Amino acid sequence: MTKAATLYGSKTQSDALRPGPLRPANFIRNKFPTYKNGSNGIVIKLADGPEMPPLKEIVAKETADLLDRRQRLSVRELAMKFEKGLNTATLLSNEVKWRQVALLERDILLKNLKSVLESLRGQVTGKTKDEIEESISMVEILAVQLSKREAELLQQKEEVTKLAKSLKQASEDAKRIVEEERANAHTEIETAKSAVQRVQQAVQEHEKMSQNTGKQDMEELKKEVREARRIKMLHQPSKAMDLENEIRILRNTFAEKSKDCVNLLKELEMHKRLKENGTIPSFDLEGLQCLGSMLRIVGLSGTHMDLSNISIQWFRIHPKESNKEIISGATRPVYALEPHDVGRYLQAEIDVGGEIAVAKTAGPVDPDAGLVDYVETLVRKPETEFNVVVLQLNGVDQPKESVHVLNVGRLRMRLTKGKSVVAKEFYSSSMQLCGVRGGGEAASQAMFWRPRNDLSLVLAFESTRERNTAIMLARRFAIDCNIILAGPGDKTPW
Repeated sequence: MTKAATLYGSKTQSDALRPGPLRPANFIRNKFPTYKNGSNGIVIKLADGPEMPPLKEIVAKETADLLDRRQRLSVRELAMKFEKGLNTATLLSNEVKWRQVALLERDILLKNLKSVLESLRGQVTGKTKDEIEESISMVEILAVQLSKREAELLQQKEEVTKLAKSLKQASEDAKRIVEEERANAHTEIETAKSAVQRVQQAVQEHEKMSQNTGKQDMEELKKEVREARRIKMLHQPSKAMDLENEIRILRNTFAEKSKDCVNLLKELEMHKRLKENGTIPSFDLEGLQCLGSMLRIVGLSGTHMDLSNISIQWFRIHPKESNKEIISGATRPVYALEPHDVGRYLQAEIDVGGEIAVAKTAGPVDPDAGLVDYVETLVRKPETEFNVVVLQLNGVDQPKESVHVLNVGRLRMRLTKGKSVVAKEFYSSSMQLCGVRGGGEAASQAMFWRPRNDLSLVLAFESTRERNTAIMLARRFAIDCNIILAGPGDKTPW
């Protein structure tokens, strides 16, 4: 008896002083101590069970979950969630009612227990009486705890009632919104159906009209074909062939006359030089005077001289100006024309024993046919790639086996080999770009490029046209960036 009472006192007192929510009725009945009258007195047993979370926390969690998902739900799903929340609130309200009934039952049981203990207190003496006194005090503590929990239960009941009302109102609003949206959807569907019907009718009418029009067009086309055949039969096809042959002959004749005119101009210039220079050897420029070709200094009147050890300098002369512009680095007997030379005279001065001999082009350098239009087409692209071979790097010859890629863009130029970048620079005033001005058979396909002050490159292209295209394209993009690209010593702007 003493052991049972002591156990009851330790367990019940800790449970009575532990704060927390009330448990449902079924758990409360399982947790409530049972009393058993035996020969030695009262035996008390406690039943352990799982703890339920507080009702307030359940409601708060459910409300937070509904608010969190409200923005991601459609109108129909939102109405379903509100109905589910209303059912949950109803169940919680019923559970509160059940707990209230359980509290009333526990009050009755506590009163009965207290009356039983008081009746036993007068019948026993000694240590047993003290234990009964302790049990009566514990029952009173339980009664106080029950009263506090009953107050909490009433407060929770009010909160659940408010939540149920709000959820019910929200559910009604959701249903109303659903009905409105359903009505709007039905209206839009009917409107779409009518529009589809109108479109189908219009398509059918268009098909009928197109069929009729197609038949008429076919008849007219047949008439035109018959008329064309009639006209073709009236004219002999040999007349068109005769016109083509005549145009071809005129073009060849014009080319020959132009060549003769250039030769006459060269002879006239040679006679003038002979009169002016007297005994000074005469020289001439050999090669086509158009972009993409090379000019070579040759001797006239049987003069055969080794020009490798003679001082030579090339100049540009504007047709409307008399001043000469020196071409820096052009000191070889051979010179490859570049885009800057188009529209200008080229003149080479040869120093022969202190006397200056002059070789000059008969007219301004002509452009390459179709090159300007091709460059204008490439300007519309953000960048263009060219396959090149690096001949020199900072004046040092390089192996010619490796192929690089030169990328000419709107804002910068980039030279790469595979994934490695050799040079990548934006257009700037320190950048230089021009054709190679030295000798060599491949000079017309080579370009000099100095991206920055500490790096200079000589690049060889696959063809002369690609080399001139790259130079013109880079200069065009640089002008768009307010930069003038030229060679060493060239005067700018052009």
